[in-house]
Amino acid sequence: MAGRGRQAIDYRGVELDGIRYVILREVVFQRFCEKAGIRPRDPAADEDGFAPGFDLDRASLAEKLARRRRATGLSQADLARRAGIRPETLNRIERGRSTPDFKTVRKLVVAMNAVESEQLADKPRRQTDKESTHVDQP
Repeated sequence: MAGRGRQAIDYRGVELDGIRYVILREVVFQRFCEKAGIRPRDPAADEDGFAPGFDLDRASLAEKLARRRRATGLSQADLARRAGIRPETLNRIERGRSTPDFKTVRKLVVAMNAVESEQLADKPRRQTDKESTHVDQP
Protein backbone atom coordinates (compact mmCIF):
# COMPACT_ATOMS: atom_id res chain seq x y z
CA MET A 1 0.00 0.00 0.00
CA ALA A 2 2.87 2.38 0.64
CA GLY A 3 3.62 2.69 -3.08
CA ARG A 4 0.00 3.21 -4.05
CA GLY A 5 -0.97 6.79 -4.88
CA ARG A 6 -4.16 8.46 -3.77
CA GLN A 7 -6.99 8.49 -6.24
CA ALA A 8 -9.14 11.53 -6.90
CA ILE A 9 -12.91 11.27 -7.10
CA ASP A 10 -15.34 13.35 -9.07
CA TYR A 11 -17.95 15.19 -7.03
CA ARG A 12 -19.97 18.36 -7.08
CA GLY A 13 -20.54 20.74 -4.23
CA VAL A 14 -23.49 22.99 -3.65
CA GLU A 15 -24.29 25.36 -0.82
CA LEU A 16 -27.86 25.93 0.28
CA ASP A 17 -28.68 28.21 3.16
CA GLY A 18 -25.09 28.11 4.44
CA ILE A 19 -24.86 24.31 4.43
CA ARG A 20 -22.47 22.62 2.01
CA TYR A 21 -23.62 19.41 0.33
CA VAL A 22 -21.52 17.02 -1.72
CA ILE A 23 -23.02 15.16 -4.64
CA LEU A 24 -21.13 12.18 -5.97
CA ARG A 25 -21.76 9.22 -8.22
CA GLU A 26 -23.65 6.36 -6.62
CA VAL A 27 -20.89 3.87 -7.34
CA VAL A 28 -18.43 6.08 -5.42
CA PHE A 29 -20.86 6.30 -2.49
CA GLN A 30 -21.22 2.53 -2.51
CA ARG A 31 -17.44 2.13 -2.49
CA PHE A 32 -17.16 4.48 0.51
CA CYS A 33 -19.78 2.49 2.37
CA GLU A 34 -18.01 -0.75 1.54
CA LYS A 35 -14.64 0.54 2.78
CA ALA A 36 -16.28 1.91 5.95
CA GLY A 37 -17.91 -1.45 6.57
CA ILE A 38 -21.47 -0.13 6.46
CA ARG A 39 -24.37 -1.09 4.27
CA PRO A 40 -26.37 1.78 2.77
CA ARG A 41 -30.08 1.48 3.35
CA ASP A 42 -31.97 0.68 0.16
CA PRO A 43 -35.41 2.16 0.82
CA ALA A 44 -38.36 1.12 -1.28
CA ALA A 45 -40.38 3.92 -2.83
CA ASP A 46 -43.90 4.59 -1.61
CA GLU A 47 -46.97 5.00 -3.85
CA ASP A 48 -45.93 8.61 -4.66
CA GLY A 49 -42.46 7.48 -5.72
CA PHE A 50 -40.77 8.83 -2.60
CA ALA A 51 -38.34 6.82 -0.53
CA PRO A 52 -38.89 6.64 3.24
CA GLY A 53 -36.22 8.45 5.21
CA PHE A 54 -35.84 11.15 2.58
CA ASP A 55 -38.89 13.19 3.59
CA LEU A 56 -36.88 15.35 5.98
CA ASP A 57 -34.20 16.10 3.40
CA ARG A 58 -36.73 16.82 0.66
CA ALA A 59 -38.79 19.04 2.98
CA SER A 60 -35.68 20.80 4.24
CA LEU A 61 -34.44 21.47 0.71
CA ALA A 62 -37.88 22.66 -0.38
CA GLU A 63 -38.18 24.99 2.60
CA LYS A 64 -34.69 26.43 2.10
CA LEU A 65 -35.20 27.05 -1.60
CA ALA A 66 -38.58 28.73 -1.02
CA ARG A 67 -37.21 30.87 1.84
CA ARG A 68 -34.25 32.01 -0.22
CA ARG A 69 -36.45 32.73 -3.25
CA ARG A 70 -38.76 34.90 -1.13
CA ALA A 71 -35.76 36.68 0.42
CA THR A 72 -34.59 37.66 -3.07
CA GLY A 73 -38.06 39.02 -3.81
CA LEU A 74 -38.70 36.68 -6.74
CA SER A 75 -41.94 34.97 -7.60
CA GLN A 76 -41.82 31.30 -8.55
CA ALA A 77 -42.39 32.27 -12.18
CA ASP A 78 -39.52 34.81 -12.11
CA LEU A 79 -37.06 32.36 -10.56
CA ALA A 80 -38.12 29.56 -12.90
CA ARG A 81 -37.61 31.83 -15.92
CA ARG A 82 -34.19 32.97 -14.70
CA ALA A 83 -33.14 29.38 -13.93
CA GLY A 84 -34.46 28.02 -17.21
CA ILE A 85 -36.88 25.55 -15.68
CA ARG A 86 -40.65 25.23 -15.85
CA PRO A 87 -42.65 27.08 -13.17
CA GLU A 88 -44.57 23.86 -12.49
CA THR A 89 -41.28 22.11 -11.70
CA LEU A 90 -40.26 24.79 -9.20
CA ASN A 91 -43.71 24.65 -7.62
CA ARG A 92 -43.44 20.87 -7.12
CA ILE A 93 -39.94 21.24 -5.68
CA GLU A 94 -41.00 23.94 -3.20
CA ARG A 95 -44.02 21.90 -2.10
CA GLY A 96 -41.75 18.90 -1.51
CA ARG A 97 -43.53 16.83 -4.15
CA SER A 98 -40.42 16.44 -6.30
CA THR A 99 -36.73 16.11 -5.48
CA PRO A 100 -34.61 18.03 -7.97
CA ASP A 101 -31.47 16.61 -9.50
CA PHE A 102 -28.14 18.36 -9.04
CA LYS A 103 -28.41 20.17 -12.38
CA THR A 104 -31.75 21.76 -11.39
CA VAL A 105 -30.54 22.74 -7.91
CA ARG A 106 -27.49 24.33 -9.48
CA LYS A 107 -29.62 26.31 -11.96
CA LEU A 108 -31.78 27.61 -9.10
CA VAL A 109 -28.81 28.52 -6.91
CA VAL A 110 -26.98 30.26 -9.77
CA ALA A 111 -30.14 32.24 -10.64
CA MET A 112 -30.66 33.33 -7.01
CA ASN A 113 -26.97 34.22 -6.64
CA ALA A 114 -27.23 36.40 -9.75
CA VAL A 115 -30.29 38.21 -8.37
CA GLU A 116 -28.60 38.75 -5.01
CA SER A 117 -25.49 40.10 -6.76
CA GLU A 118 -27.64 42.47 -8.82
CA GLN A 119 -29.38 43.66 -5.67
CA LEU A 120 -26.08 44.25 -3.87
CA ALA A 121 -24.65 46.12 -6.86
CA ASP A 122 -27.82 48.20 -7.13
CA LYS A 123 -27.98 49.06 -3.42
CA PRO A 124 -24.89 51.36 -3.30
CA ARG A 125 -26.02 52.95 -6.56
CA ARG A 126 -29.42 53.79 -5.03
CA GLN A 127 -27.67 55.13 -1.93
CA THR A 128 -25.43 57.35 -4.11
CA ASP A 129 -28.46 58.58 -6.07
CA LYS A 130 -30.21 59.57 -2.82
CA GLU A 131 -27.12 61.39 -1.57
CA SER A 132 -26.66 63.28 -4.85
CA THR A 133 -30.27 64.51 -4.88
CA HIS A 134 -30.04 65.81 -1.33
CA VAL A 135 -29.61 69.58 -1.30
CA ASP A 136 -28.55 71.43 1.81
CA GLN A 137 -30.77 74.38 2.51
CA PRO A 138 -29.44 77.37 4.42
